[in-house]
Amino acid sequence: MKNSLTESDQSSWYEATARQRVDGLLDPGSFKEFVEPTARQISPHLHLFDLPEAFDDGIVVGWGTMKGREILIAAQEGRFMGGTFGEVHGGKLVGLLRFAARSRSAPRAVLMLLDTGGVRLQEANAGELAVSEIIRAILEARAGGVAVIALIGGRAGAFGGGGIMAACCSRIVVSEHGRLGVTGPEVIETNRGVEEFDSRNRPLVWQVTGGKTRRLLGGADAYAADNIKSFRDAAIRLLDKAPNFDLPTMELEQERLARRLKQFGECDSTTAIWQKMNIAERDRIAELSDAEFDRLAQLQAEANHDAR
Repeated sequence: MKNSLTESDQSSWYEATARQRVDGLLDPGSFKEFVEPTARQISPHLHLFDLPEAFDDGIVVGWGTMKGREILIAAQEGRFMGGTFGEVHGGKLVGLLRFAARSRSAPRAVLMLLDTGGVRLQEANAGELAVSEIIRAILEARAGGVAVIALIGGRAGAFGGGGIMAACCSRIVVSEHGRLGVTGPEVIETNRGVEEFDSRNRPLVWQVTGGKTRRLLGGADAYAADNIKSFRDAAIRLLDKAPNFDLPTMELEQERLARRLKQFGECDSTTAIWQKMNIAERDRIAELSDAEFDRLAQLQAEANHDAR
């Protein structure tokens, strides 16, 4: 892979491919890919459905440095089948995380560039198994002292198993485009009807699942502008701020979630939540610049003493 941070650091994260994101995040020339496309480890199932295949099965995994620090990295390609998890796709991520947890020679940090709608329906059983194994591997890595940082800002967001994985990570970085949740808007509409959730109402979708909402609620730890440099800077800041994965940390997080439910459980809109949070700019959150929003989010986090 050709690395050129100076050329790509201002590129849009949302518009970039998985390989362009890796290219911009890591120090020039430092990336070593595991299971390269030349290995042709493709899905054994997609051809049965006459669907196109990818030689990396929609995920890039490897080892590199960020500001001289060795890290492991995995980047999903949201443009290939929505970044969904299948047998090979999931297996590559499981292997990377297990290497981080079990190898003494592995770096003590993993960046997960999530861009996924969840499990690949054509590989449902294999995909669901992969998701469960990935979650186990994330927790094993964290228990072993590895910082696992999720970066979310792509076209597919992080939904389904990807949303659960993000919640299991040490820290989460989001951009305004970084939608995050368990059930995607289209799935809610399909199962509950448009009256329950109109997936074509873009302002509604971003108010409920968007990065600004997740950051203000404490579900994300840092906010990045939509460029690769901003994500790189945020990841570097968080690498040494990963919480211990122990009982006190879990108890603090449970307390935070219980407080949030008690405070906002009866709110029927995002605006109502902002009102309870006493946010003066609640009617113009979407209009705030990245710098203005980041300052607001940091003040709210300090005021709320979020466990994350």
